[in-house]
Amino acid sequence: MFTQPQLTQTLIAQIVFIGAIAMMAFIYVGYPALIFALSLFFRRPIRRADITPRVSMIIAAYNEERDIAAKLKNALELDYPRDRIEIIVASDCSTDGTDEIVRGFGAHGVILHRQPDRLGKTIAQHRAVTVSSGEILVFSDATTMYEPDAVRKIVRSFADPEVGCVAGQLVYVDASASAVGKGCRSYWGYEKFLKSCESNVGSLIGVSGCLYAVRRICHARLAGDMIDDFVIATEIHLQDLRTVYDPEAIAAEDTNHRAKDEFRMRVRVIKQTMSALRRYSRVLNPFRHRMFAFQMIAHKALRYTAPFLLIAAFAASVFGSGSVEWLRFAFFGQLALYGAATVGWIGERLKIRLGPMAIPYYFALVNIASFVAFLKALYGETYVVWEPIRDAPVANPNPETATSHDS
Repeated sequence: MFTQPQLTQTLIAQIVFIGAIAMMAFIYVGYPALIFALSLFFRRPIRRADITPRVSMIIAAYNEERDIAAKLKNALELDYPRDRIEIIVASDCSTDGTDEIVRGFGAHGVILHRQPDRLGKTIAQHRAVTVSSGEILVFSDATTMYEPDAVRKIVRSFADPEVGCVAGQLVYVDASASAVGKGCRSYWGYEKFLKSCESNVGSLIGVSGCLYAVRRICHARLAGDMIDDFVIATEIHLQDLRTVYDPEAIAAEDTNHRAKDEFRMRVRVIKQTMSALRRYSRVLNPFRHRMFAFQMIAHKALRYTAPFLLIAAFAASVFGSGSVEWLRFAFFGQLALYGAATVGWIGERLKIRLGPMAIPYYFALVNIASFVAFLKALYGETYVVWEPIRDAPVANPNPETATSHDS
């Protein structure tokens, strides 16, 4: 026989568990299903045309001597009129041989714009924009290899006067078949599905920082601690223009292969995104910003609550498992999930191919990274300069081949 306090505790445990799992289901399943349905019934077409506006490709670089030559060769071989594109390397005060290698391409028209002080990627890109001349700005990274027609494809959407920014399709390549790489590719496939749906409905809320283009007249100077690939979509929205997705504009990049590298990158990106959400909190008002606000809340803000929802669900199942049978099953189900993630972690360290076990491992890694990013945000830690992770193999110079690995 339960006492009144025990009944109350049991009821609270059930409510908390159901509420937490329901919210998780909405974040990872409900929102994708809803945005997919909206994209079918409320599609906003994009007017595309084969145009060749003058383009400035800005390549962000910090100590990229290993990859910068291959990147510049890739850029020079793009299927775009050579007199309609300029290539600028924004060196964020590189200390290795990057700048000398770039100067070696000067005869081919490549421009080096070096910052005298290291102030971060966002500021390096902005200062490179000030010396550029293109009406369309294409942003790339030193390790991202474009398919020959990527620029030709990405500028097509600017034939539509409502479009201010275009995101291409980034394909992650995992030649080593690591657990982290497999998890990243699965997660990125999910994200690309959302991008396609959100673009069809109206506008993206973020782009891949190594493959996007902006109208010059729309480009805004961003704060140094902001993450450009997330904030640019918000800046475009505030100009009453769209950020759209063109999956035919393709580039390839290697995934991280080590958990510590992926974790560090995820913490940095999530922390910067949280800072951006706080700085641009006005766009979270659904009465004024409608669909864009809904996407920001459901796709980003709510997703960062996932670690706390997982903790709440686990705690509720612990407290209620002794008196409610279904909560006992839920408790063991969660133990199985986290056990699979632990096996994935061990397998990654032992360099064992994990197959499907990589998915719960990556799920746990991302949510732990979100939790750590929240703590860093709480203590006011900021990121301005960036440390590119370059322990992975050299980026695949032939993205056309690499795309065959995409799932």
